[in-house]
Amino acid sequence: MLSHIQAKLLIVDDLPENLLALEALIKAEDREVYQAGSADQALSLLLEHEFALAILDVQMPGMNGFELAELMRGMEKTKHIPIVFVSAAGREMNYAFKGYESGAVDFLHKPLDTLAVKSKVKVFVELYRQRKALDRQVQALARSQQEQQQLLEQLQVARGELERAVRMRDDFMSIVSHEVRTPLNGLILETQLRKLHLSRDNADAFTLDKMRAMVERDERQINSLIRLIEDMLDVSRIRTGKLSISPSRFNLTQLVGGLVENFAAQAAAVGSVIELEVAGPLEGIWDEFRIEQVIANLLSNALRYGAKRPVQVRVLDDQGMACVEVRDQGIGISPENQRRIFQQFERVDSTHSVAGLGLGLYISEQIVLAHGGRISVSSAEGEGATFRVHLPLVCDVHEQNDESGRSEATSA
Repeated sequence: MLSHIQAKLLIVDDLPENLLALEALIKAEDREVYQAGSADQALSLLLEHEFALAILDVQMPGMNGFELAELMRGMEKTKHIPIVFVSAAGREMNYAFKGYESGAVDFLHKPLDTLAVKSKVKVFVELYRQRKALDRQVQALARSQQEQQQLLEQLQVARGELERAVRMRDDFMSIVSHEVRTPLNGLILETQLRKLHLSRDNADAFTLDKMRAMVERDERQINSLIRLIEDMLDVSRIRTGKLSISPSRFNLTQLVGGLVENFAAQAAAVGSVIELEVAGPLEGIWDEFRIEQVIANLLSNALRYGAKRPVQVRVLDDQGMACVEVRDQGIGISPENQRRIFQQFERVDSTHSVAGLGLGLYISEQIVLAHGGRISVSSAEGEGATFRVHLPLVCDVHEQNDESGRSEATSA
């Protein structure tokens, strides 16, 4: 049913009585009839409304019907409106032909045939409605195609993300299996060796000095496993917004100094040394355990990638923010890698030659962001790397956590 589509009809005649008579003849509930007493009035209405049909009187003072039709055909808005001419002149063929040449689709002669007029108007109104309905269907089809295209693009993006997630999962499982296997293999070999000594009643293998060495080796392997598990748990906490942040006031300079002392043996083991430069005490309200976790990760990376050269650590007040700077003189980081090392499971060395899950910098960045701070890196390949952690000296960590949604400022 197309009756819900309202049709507008334009009738143009210089005689008011003709307009009234023609309107009475063609009006209906589903039509709107507009009257114009001249070509100028008709043009104004044509520019304002969309008409299903225009019925023009040929003989009008000023601009006649033929001239008005030619103007209508010359305008984009009105060139497709069907035109029916009405004339009281004789039925000479050349007069009718002139009307058709002006763009008319039909020609009516006065006195008008009531049934013929109603029938012709009905046909044009139905054609208009069919055309409008078809236009709407075409528009709906175009919208549907556009929506389908958008959906297809979304599906392609989702597919790419899913494929990336699968690759990350596979890479993660590969890395985890490798990293977990290393300390486990050490523990298994130590256990088998001890069982062998016990089976042979070899008491010399269990002297006090040898037992101390065994315990130290076991502790290192166990701590490696604990560190791997804690990293994975921290990632889970970050994803669920439950990273524990417990702020308290402490001296950042003192914390970094203690860490440098603790890492001295590790630095010596790899043939390096850590040099510390401080500008004085820097106190703030942060989570001491989490900030220690961040700085320890930076020191471990600096020793791991520092090519056995000295590592410089600075603690300073940088424009109202506490800043810890860790600089190594090792292999450096390319610009491309600098953009991705703070992502999950990403490492400067993508091979298994360097231990770790590639989570340290990701976790560190999330911890720093949860404190309202920032972490950055500047580097060039072969020229070492400098990591900087900036923390606000005055910061309501609870408020920062509420805004970021990354963590909950509660005790673990």
